[in-house]
Amino acid sequence: MDLSDTPEEEEFRVRLREWLARVLPGLPPKPSPGDWPGRRAYDLGWQRRLHDAGYAHVHWDATPSVRLIFLEETEKAGAPYVGANFVGLLHAGPTIAAEGTARQRERWLPPILRGEEVWCQGFSEPEAGSDLAALRTRAWRDGDAYVVTGSKIWTSHAEIADWCELLVRTDPEAPRHRGITWLALPMDAPGITVRPLRTLAGSAEFAEVFLDEVRVPVANRVGDENDGWRVTMVTLSFERGTAFAGEVVACRRVLAELAVEARKNGRWDDPAIRRRLGRLDAEFRALWRLTQWNVSAAQASGGVPGAGGSVFKLRYAHARQELYDAAAEVLGPDCLDLDRPWALDRLSSLSYTIAAGTSQIQHSIIAERILGLPKGR
Repeated sequence: MDLSDTPEEEEFRVRLREWLARVLPGLPPKPSPGDWPGRRAYDLGWQRRLHDAGYAHVHWDATPSVRLIFLEETEKAGAPYVGANFVGLLHAGPTIAAEGTARQRERWLPPILRGEEVWCQGFSEPEAGSDLAALRTRAWRDGDAYVVTGSKIWTSHAEIADWCELLVRTDPEAPRHRGITWLALPMDAPGITVRPLRTLAGSAEFAEVFLDEVRVPVANRVGDENDGWRVTMVTLSFERGTAFAGEVVACRRVLAELAVEARKNGRWDDPAIRRRLGRLDAEFRALWRLTQWNVSAAQASGGVPGAGGSVFKLRYAHARQELYDAAAEVLGPDCLDLDRPWALDRLSSLSYTIAAGTSQIQHSIIAERILGLPKGR
């Protein structure tokens, strides 16, 4: 498989680099990590700049290869990350583009691309753990609406979101994977309570969401009733397949900075540290090639990433943790200073073997869908 840029892709890369070089120096300062209204405004403002310059379309209308170039170049240039736009741009938006009706695509996709609306993800539930199919949030049909009651947890950006990609159980009698429906929930609907959750790193980008007989129009259903598990697999394929691509580039940048720091503080003299950083460099180079392979395979099969995304997610989650463990070795006692670079990142890296499907779930997907092993009982 040829992973090199085509002439058209190379032209796009050069043009994007030139635009970033012009625009980035004039950006306003980033708000503090705890200022979520400020961060929402900042992230939406960056998305509007991308839209006005003609780059917002890459998330859905461009080929996977061009999308990957966009993620690579913006990360290398130090451009703002998608931030509060994460769920809309990389999860809900691609799912609606792939599975939504023409009217749904017309309603929800342009506001995401223009930086006008923020989405959150309402998948996980208390007591369900990693078993997404164990969700119990109930929705029953009442005329032209679903009435939803239940609760969600680890709902990304719920406190500043306009919409939520929500999974509900619409048929409690059906086999548990077949009684689920995917809904677009307006976050200003009566009956919704949001309670922010503080993480180990001190941030509050997640929340609990409580739903008390919330009415959601049937027109907000993406896919058929009780077909939500299949639609969700489309969402998760994007989440595991390409959503972390920019972070691989960021990890390679951190690795280079760690090598500079090790030379400055004398840790480079330790051959074990040099070996560890060298192995991580090879690891992230391989992960980048795997990402390129995955998006090329997705491009050949219609644009939706396949089970290969689970291979990437599994290895990336562990490699990221190993990277920040290496950072702690390089920093020594300074790694306990949360004001030092990489200290908070080390804490947040602990979540990556859980977020977007636990490593155990990825092992099962790889075993069953790639290796063809029988399902466990």
